[in-house]
Amino acid sequence: MTMLTILKDLLRGLGAEDAPSGPTLELAVVALLLEIGRADESISAAERATVLSAACTVLNVSEAQSMELLGAAAQLVEDSVSLAQFTGVLNQNLTLAAKRRCLVAMWQVAQADGRIDRYEEYYLRKLCDLLYLSHHDFIQAKLAVLGS
Repeated sequence: MTMLTILKDLLRGLGAEDAPSGPTLELAVVALLLEIGRADESISAAERATVLSAACTVLNVSEAQSMELLGAAAQLVEDSVSLAQFTGVLNQNLTLAAKRRCLVAMWQVAQADGRIDRYEEYYLRKLCDLLYLSHHDFIQAKLAVLGS
């Protein structure tokens, strides 16, 4: 058997069910919330609690489901190489208004420890671009969180 034959057989055997699937919408949202919390090299207890609370609110899930999602998202974030795998899921599945709500939740996570680190703000700016949100959306979300 030649190498070419082996490769052809291998490729023929890969069906749609074998193709790797991306994260679910829920996992993608929690992963992005977690990324914001981790942007300043550590995630505080307040940020972690805000991630859980925001996941419950944004995704309309129970606290137990939120904790389960957080555990799965933490591993997903560790293994990820790009934010695009998460933002792509949000772009495909969420309306503009829903993406804006997610952005507000991300700002809440960034502000949870009482200060917004420059790396957290950088990540938020980057996520706005990747989510096709305007600078106006960025500022409105920031003001919504800092004003409360």
